[in-house]
Amino acid sequence: MDKYCHFIYSPYEAIHCYLPLTTFSSLSLCSIVMHPHKDLLVSCGEDRVWKMVGLPKGNVLLTGLGHTDWLSNCCFHPSGNKLATSSGDTTVKLWDLSKGNCILTFEGHTHAIWSCTWHSCGDFVASSSLDTTSKIWDVNSERCRYTLYGHTDSVNSIEFFPYSNTLLTGSADKSLSIWDARTAILYH
Repeated sequence: MDKYCHFIYSPYEAIHCYLPLTTFSSLSLCSIVMHPHKDLLVSCGEDRVWKMVGLPKGNVLLTGLGHTDWLSNCCFHPSGNKLATSSGDTTVKLWDLSKGNCILTFEGHTHAIWSCTWHSCGDFVASSSLDTTSKIWDVNSERCRYTLYGHTDSVNSIEFFPYSNTLLTGSADKSLSIWDARTAILYH
């Protein structure tokens, strides 16, 4: 078998993709994300490291080490030149992908962070946490712009609505909330 992705089609079985890449980690992977413009993939997980690999060969091009606990999520800046990672160590880190080094660490959550996302303008990152809050981080001023209160349990997922100032959060309290990211006001 060569090192390219093969799809096995059958009317009676699920579609399987066999991509014989090297083992990414000795521990569980928590997140994978595709580069917005190139054939690159970043993975992160319980080993506290993110890895960028070239596709389709799967060769590791860059790694990032700096978190002190497992990585829960990673996401590319809209331009693809930076990466944000969230972690059980309660931080969000921003990475310069031209060098692979951490350029900024956001601190403020009191429990593990489950998810992070970039705003489409690239100037803001949002994070969601086990501490029942979400935060909007201003990359230019290097500080927390807003803390969003309203959920009564862990906020497990967060996403900016594309090209807007609307932020969505999903929680273990069984609710989906819609926020105005400019004011931190809860719509729904």
